[in-house]
Amino acid sequence: MPWRETSVMDERLRFVARLLEGEGMSEVCRSFGISRKTGYKIFNRYKEDGVDALTDRSRRPVRYANQLPDPVEAMIVRLKKEKPHWGARKIRELLVRRLAGDVRIPARSTVHAVLDRHGLVAQARRRARHRAQGTALSDALAPNDLW
Repeated sequence: MPWRETSVMDERLRFVARLLEGEGMSEVCRSFGISRKTGYKIFNRYKEDGVDALTDRSRRPVRYANQLPDPVEAMIVRLKKEKPHWGARKIRELLVRRLAGDVRIPARSTVHAVLDRHGLVAQARRRARHRAQGTALSDALAPNDLW
């Protein structure tokens, strides 16, 4: 016996169709294996927006609680473009002076993350590795012979 594949959308359509035929909510929810709360949620979405409301909605949050306000982020990027040799520390200090009391000032690490996200952070130059200079090691003939 082959598997019968169904999509979430098809199941929700069948659920709503049975309710529209006149079956009771408790009975239909029991046969679909969902709670009555979920059943009412699906049915109310269908009544408000029609068949299109039965598709899955995005679970992405509308807004992140600790997200930096767009004007502050734009100001950080603008300041970096005006002064390309300035780093996160100086830009944050300038923000403290300009925005004191108006908004919460982001941390230095947040300013650096914004600059990095916009590709405005240059990689640090690596210093040349210095090799040790000295005499070659001598061979010992007995323990503690070199001291």
